[in-house]
Amino acid sequence: MNNEDEFYDAVTGLDSDESYEGVSEASFKDALVFDGSSQKDNGSVPQENGIKKHRKSLPAPMFSRNTMSVWSILKKCIGLELSKITMPIVFNEPLSFLQRITEYMEHTYLINRACSLPDSIERMQAVAAFAVSAVASQWDRTGKPFNPLLGETYELTREEQGFRLVSEQVSHHPPVSAFHAESLVGDFVFHGSIYPKLKFWGKSVEAEPKGTITLELLKHNEAYTWSNPYCCVHNIILGKLWIEQYGTVEIVNHSTGDKCVLNFKPCGMFGKELHKVEGYIQDKSKKKHCVIYGKWTECMWSIDPQAYETHKKSEKKGDNKKHKHEEPEGADNDDADDMPEVQETVCVVPGSTLLWRIDSRPAHSATMYNFTNFAMSLNELEPGMEAMLAPTDCRFRPDIRAMENGKMDEASREKERLEEKQRAARKERSRNEEEWSTR
Repeated sequence: MNNEDEFYDAVTGLDSDESYEGVSEASFKDALVFDGSSQKDNGSVPQENGIKKHRKSLPAPMFSRNTMSVWSILKKCIGLELSKITMPIVFNEPLSFLQRITEYMEHTYLINRACSLPDSIERMQAVAAFAVSAVASQWDRTGKPFNPLLGETYELTREEQGFRLVSEQVSHHPPVSAFHAESLVGDFVFHGSIYPKLKFWGKSVEAEPKGTITLELLKHNEAYTWSNPYCCVHNIILGKLWIEQYGTVEIVNHSTGDKCVLNFKPCGMFGKELHKVEGYIQDKSKKKHCVIYGKWTECMWSIDPQAYETHKKSEKKGDNKKHKHEEPEGADNDDADDMPEVQETVCVVPGSTLLWRIDSRPAHSATMYNFTNFAMSLNELEPGMEAMLAPTDCRFRPDIRAMENGKMDEASREKERLEEKQRAARKERSRNEEEWSTR
């Protein structure tokens, strides 16, 4: 058995506990499927102005999906939950779902801002902006992250952003991913369990959010909870892929009774609502203190409710005059779902306060799975990491590493091998009447 097999037997539970504990993190150098030639800085981590630098691109650009017959694979899956179906690697992006969850932390400064604010309504504004920012990286991300193996883990510490995070795949059927992040100076704890249900509806794939997210602001003795909106990828079979998020997100401050209700709007017939988010913050007596609006792909603003309503009324009058003589467009189409024309700018109501603005993506993002700078760095193996990380860490998965390096055939073989090994491990546990316990 080579080192790579030993690692993945440990991950999937085929070996005994003794063999798992005997796996040495240092032994994985031979098992890694990546080119370390770009990391020969005598073991040092590059820095810029005293801040650790992270890579800004992947080792290889993404492959073309144009040669793949998607319909031949998906026509048997209509109405089924995709987490129970083995999908070809053409659908993937080179990150595990555990790493995708980590992207919630890209705008951690919003949590730090909430911790510093004395007023509970202002804190709720910052938390609401963070909740929207946490799903902003989904924009144009049409690749599916790899399903984590049971027992797979991911760790990340970002001193420059002031947090550390650990996550683990704690269940395979149903697939449940748990994460725990905390401030390096003890200001907050952010944790939750995510169980995404994916369904294929003919022309689109819908991800139904399952699981509750909790943010604790320790200095204020406050706990906020919410669930994410639905996410839908259109034109899986034909046409240009595009994403929308929709549904109502309720953020509750369980200490004060304050609540923020955010409506992620579906695009609608004319596409005017695409990417829009609109909501309000109310206290425990249900008095509305402010309206929050914007786009999850761009920015979020806050304004007094009365000023917002006045602006909306005047805007509605103008729209009625404009569309008075327009003919409605047909809604049904047997071909592709045409992506509505996106108006990149949010119409800012005078007197509004900016809560959050998205960071621009790197110029080469479109050739790198539409990753943000933050996402580009999540699978990076920095010098010295091999000796510190658990052997179950996502960064050691050979299928993800091969895909990142542009070796698609190798990635596909490794993905199939690991999935088969996981199935064998589950059968073995079932035969021995063993229950999986998190490590």
